[in-house]
Amino acid sequence: MPQARLHHVQCLSVAGLHRMAYWEWGERSNPRVLVCVHGLSRQGRDFDTLACALSDRYRVICPDVMGRGESDWRPDPALYQIPVYVADMVALLARLDVERVDWLGTSMGGLIGLGLAALPGSPIDRLVLNDVGPSLEYAALQRIGSYLGQHMCFADVGEGAAHLREISPGFGPHSDAEWLALSRPMFRARPEGGVRLHYDPSIAAPFAALTPELAAAAELALWRAYEALRCPTLLLRGAESDLLTRATAEAMTQCGPRALLHEFAGVGHAPTLIRPEQIAVVRQFLK
Repeated sequence: MPQARLHHVQCLSVAGLHRMAYWEWGERSNPRVLVCVHGLSRQGRDFDTLACALSDRYRVICPDVMGRGESDWRPDPALYQIPVYVADMVALLARLDVERVDWLGTSMGGLIGLGLAALPGSPIDRLVLNDVGPSLEYAALQRIGSYLGQHMCFADVGEGAAHLREISPGFGPHSDAEWLALSRPMFRARPEGGVRLHYDPSIAAPFAALTPELAAAAELALWRAYEALRCPTLLLRGAESDLLTRATAEAMTQCGPRALLHEFAGVGHAPTLIRPEQIAVVRQFLK
């Protein structure tokens, strides 16, 4: 497998400057660019297999969203919000020096893409939403919040990977080798020994403050954004997902961009897009 290239871009928020890391695959001179953005507690290396598979066609860019992976942590947890992430992505696209991109976002990464694609003059030509939509099931959000942000340390990556497997059944079946490859970038060595999760535990603060009322208000805003989309949109759904219901997915095929829906059997939230049949669906849409 070719190696990803690590770069950084400087971004601006109300708290000052911060660096966002991004991983690059494929020819830098390729004008066709695909941006792949990960979920809430994940990082850009989630897309290694997909990026490698598509790097014959695209320059693939996989950022570590602020507070995750190799990107800076922020002192104010209130900055860990979708509008700030969207602004960071605008800075990233300026660094890439491209006018148009295709976008694939898993869960939170899909919401970031939705926010950017709904803006007037958006640079997004085609959008892939991986197991996320305007309606977010509150029970699923509570499930994610039950483990997000805990200060957890492990003896080694193997022990940590076993923990992630236990709390991530929705990712679907994976071989031990596949799961270890997905999990290895999720950990950082500790000076005192062992490993910790890669992200700032404070990313959980805004999430923990979410109430049913706030979730309902956010849902209205997300539906308005979805209705504003004008780009071709592919909606991927794990057939057993508790975050994106089938009713929501079907509604998304009837309004806004009238997304093309594809479900993956035996998977919940969220498909990892490492299996050949999953990659083939994405490749066909982006051809």
